[in-house]
Amino acid sequence: MNPPISSPAIKIVKSVREQVSAEEWQTRVDLAACYRLVALYGYTEGIANHISARVPGTHDQFLLNPYGLLYEEMDASSLIKVDLDGNVLFNATDYSVNTAGFVIHSAVHMARHDVDCVAHTHTPAGMAVSAMECGLLPLAQTSMRFVHIAYHDFEGVATDLDERQRLVKDLGDLEAMVLRNHGLLVASSSIPGAFNALYRLERACEVQVMAMAANTKLVMPSQEILEKTYDVMKPRPKANNRNGNLAWPAYLRKLDRIDPSYRN
Repeated sequence: MNPPISSPAIKIVKSVREQVSAEEWQTRVDLAACYRLVALYGYTEGIANHISARVPGTHDQFLLNPYGLLYEEMDASSLIKVDLDGNVLFNATDYSVNTAGFVIHSAVHMARHDVDCVAHTHTPAGMAVSAMECGLLPLAQTSMRFVHIAYHDFEGVATDLDERQRLVKDLGDLEAMVLRNHGLLVASSSIPGAFNALYRLERACEVQVMAMAANTKLVMPSQEILEKTYDVMKPRPKANNRNGNLAWPAYLRKLDRIDPSYRN
């Protein structure tokens, strides 16, 4: 099916779906859905930030958003395919890739072959926690998913390729990282998993900002309980719910009721 004529991004007549593999098209649909969900839940900052997904069957290619579209405008055809060297392999839009987005996402995709999706946000709660010396606190059960979380010190706008080495070193093998004075990042083996982790991490930051604003003494569970809870909540290969797979079809049904054009 050809993209709608009213699409703000697509400039070609032949459909993107006809030009990519069935596996890549499905990834494009899911990634576009992830963008729409992030917009729906208010985790956006204009046209900034990025969510990427590895192209199926490759180790050196991933899909990224065109720098100029809002998340609510994203669809499967508008995503740009790039390689780890920054070469644009396929782009059906008039837009280009954000440099900082390429640096951050290429770093993770290059170093972590277990990661197929990376999401980065600048939300008020996430940025607030990123500036707190205490970091993310395990204040509620949702927060305890991130008892073990990485931190990366701010180095300015991420346009320096040399920062990639330090970024992935700080991330290690964890699924989430606080970018100090910047925002949040999650890395997952799947698109549903990345959205699941991002949703929970954003909620944990919101809880922390609200709890600390109450200006009252906070109750902290013991380290033993924290570790026990983390062990239950962390993603596992066959943990359908922890990996976001159980909820994903429900999220897609929600998007389809609102606006199914992400599938274009």
